[in-house]
Amino acid sequence: MANIDVKKYESVVLYLAKQLGGELHGKKKLAKLLYFVDFDYFEKHETSVTGDVYKALPMGPVPEQMTAIIKALEDEKRISVSAVAEREGYLPTEIYTLTTEDIGQDLLSAEEKETVDHVVEKYGHLNGKELEILTHAEAPYLGTAPGGVIAYELAFYRGTDFSEHA
Repeated sequence: MANIDVKKYESVVLYLAKQLGGELHGKKKLAKLLYFVDFDYFEKHETSVTGDVYKALPMGPVPEQMTAIIKALEDEKRISVSAVAEREGYLPTEIYTLTTEDIGQDLLSAEEKETVDHVVEKYGHLNGKELEILTHAEAPYLGTAPGGVIAYELAFYRGTDFSEHA
C-alpha cells in the first residue's frame, strides 16, 4: 500500500469541496477529481498529492483509500454525507458537504493548491459519468489491465496541456 499522509489527503478532499462551493456531488466524481489531481501533479512534479493507489475499475480509476478518508472526515464531523435519489433505477448519489471552516489548507503547498484549483476549473462542472468517459480515454487507464493498479508513470503519456496553467 502507498505511504499516505491521512491529514493531507483529508485536506485535498476538503479543499476540493470548498472550491466546488462547499459540496461534492457523487462518489464517482470525487474519485475522478482525485485522479486528475494526483496524475496532473505527478506529470509535473513526479510525485502525487494524496499518495493513494488507483485501480482500473470498470467505471474508471478509483483511489483505494478514498472511502476510508471520507469515513474519517464524516466521523470527525468535518463533512456530512447524504444520499439523494436522482434517477430511478440508479443508486442514490452521495453528497459530501463541508461542515467545517478548518479544511487544513495549510497542509497543501502552493503548487498542490494550484493543481486542485486547475482541476476544479477544468473538470469541476462535469458529472461523474462525463469524468468517467474522460478517464477511460487516458493512457493510464488504457495501459492498465482491468482491476490492476495504475502506474503513476503512465501520466507522462497523457499529453496534458498545462500551457494555461503555470
